Amino acid sequence: MDITYTYQKKRSEFGRQCLFSDRGPDLIDNYPSNKKLAKEFILRDPVHRGTLCAPIQAEHYLNTMRAEYTSSSMNHVEGGWPKDVNTADEEQTKRYRRKIEKDEGFNHTMMQLFKSMENCIQQNNAINIYQQYFSDVEPTPLVERSSARTVNVYQDQSTPTRPVNWISWSPDNQSKLAITHCNLKFQSAIPKETAVSYIWEVENPNRPLLTLKPEHPCVCLEYNQKDPHSLVSGQRNGQVAVWDIRKGYEPVEQSLIENSFRDPVHSVLWIHSKSGAEFFSASTDGQVKWWDIRKLSEPTDTLLLDYAKDEDQAIGNALGASCLEYESTIPTRFMTGTEEGIVISCNRKGKTAMEKMAARFNAHMGPVLALQRNPAFVKNFLTIGDWSAKIWTEDCRESSIIWTGFHRAMLTDGAWSPTRLSVFFTTRTDGILDVWDVLQQQKQACLSVKVCDEKLRRIRTHDMGRLVAVGNQKGTTYLVEFSENLATSNKNDKVLLTAMFERESRREKILEARNREIRLKQKSKQPQQNEPIDDEQIQENLPALSDQVFSDNMVKQAEADFYGVFEKEKKAAEPPAAEEEVATLESASTATVTDQETVTEPVSKPEPAKPEGKGKKKKAP
Repeated sequence: MDITYTYQKKRSEFGRQCLFSDRGPDLIDNYPSNKKLAKEFILRDPVHRGTLCAPIQAEHYLNTMRAEYTSSSMNHVEGGWPKDVNTADEEQTKRYRRKIEKDEGFNHTMMQLFKSMENCIQQNNAINIYQQYFSDVEPTPLVERSSARTVNVYQDQSTPTRPVNWISWSPDNQSKLAITHCNLKFQSAIPKETAVSYIWEVENPNRPLLTLKPEHPCVCLEYNQKDPHSLVSGQRNGQVAVWDIRKGYEPVEQSLIENSFRDPVHSVLWIHSKSGAEFFSASTDGQVKWWDIRKLSEPTDTLLLDYAKDEDQAIGNALGASCLEYESTIPTRFMTGTEEGIVISCNRKGKTAMEKMAARFNAHMGPVLALQRNPAFVKNFLTIGDWSAKIWTEDCRESSIIWTGFHRAMLTDGAWSPTRLSVFFTTRTDGILDVWDVLQQQKQACLSVKVCDEKLRRIRTHDMGRLVAVGNQKGTTYLVEFSENLATSNKNDKVLLTAMFERESRREKILEARNREIRLKQKSKQPQQNEPIDDEQIQENLPALSDQVFSDNMVKQAEADFYGVFEKEKKAAEPPAAEEEVATLESASTATVTDQETVTEPVSKPEPAKPEGKGKKKKAP
């Protein structure tokens, strides 16, 4: 309640002089204190109170009149016509235009109007800083730095961990990964080792989607590209099995052990067929078998990798298959990489074994660990072995057309990029993933990524090109994503790569023809094998025969350099006294020759050299 006081004064007293006097204060109103309210009092400690000591300043605003602008447009299709001209009549408008254009001041007036019109037009246009002014010059693309990053990590859930042996992407937008873990060390007995493999969702690396539990560890596991629920696997004991993930974690059907392989199945691939139920597999026992999942008790066909006639073939002489390659656009042909470093190009339509194994390539000094055709150039294929990667063409069998240098660490696997045709990936035992682009540089990789410290074993590329799954020795799989420039092809890449492959193939053909001529010449110089040769004749012709055998100039030069260095080091190691004795013996062994007969006098032993006569040679008596 507000305190008010009414001051009353008579009208007659208005305007009179005020008379003041001293008097005490008058109590107008009194409010006694309420002790009950003291209990509700709250003590503030500490107390924060702000005090402004500066004078208060007020800010004033002044509103001024603003000019308002509006944007408007005008249609100048017809222009300004005089009243006596009907714009709907085409003849009148043409006649009036010709009249105006013939006027002397028309050009002068238009030149003055062009400047103001150009200024107005340029104000309405946005400036393009990337505008190409010269049409005959191709614009330089923006250079993007190559980069890579690890997206997800999928670990082996069992203890102890096992190496990654195979990786397969699912056909349903490749949102799943099938990864097999198996220890292929010969006669290794690892306690508590499990035989399970896993199917992972790409976006969930914490827990596998499904755990496959076979009787024996799976070495390879491949998705059916027509059915995302069907898989086929090759096991360590030589059997093959068919899986349906809708029916559980156990195989639906397995092959009989007596009709299977003797060694672990190292590769299995689906065949492009109408039924979508056929696949083939290979093992290191030297056999390639074709199967049908509708009748898995026995293989439909078997090929022994023994380069001999059908009646002379033996499984003991067969070449062990380490990897397979199959291109769906060539349904009857496939390629096999062997443990002996030989790549065999096979044709299933051949009637005999010699026709089925039509071509052979001596690719590497050790086993062929990876074999894959280029996705756009099916004649060219990539092989990985020992310490190098090589690109071959089917037209040249003696040598590869492009190859990398020998690495310090051994290469384990490789694959082409499905989207950028000139790029392929290689994995190494030191944990580095290399990205090669043959159009940019051939001497070294354009990007090297240190994925982990362990040995990398397997690589599989995603169909979109940017994702790559890499497995290592400890059972861990890394999902690596690359930059856009490593996954996108330019418009000229295919043309340039075609020209490069043709040029290198032509060069290798010329070298092969030259080597063939040299071998024919050497063969014609050698003596015929039908004529008997005596021992004396062999001794007489030994230098000539050795020259024919070692007719390579590089070998001769290497031998000459070796013996030259050897003689120099031998002379430098001999003491001076030994040189004098040799010289004395050589001078003492001289003989006198007459016209009628040759007489050799006995040579007396030389006296021991005196210390002061070391530098002089003694004459023979």
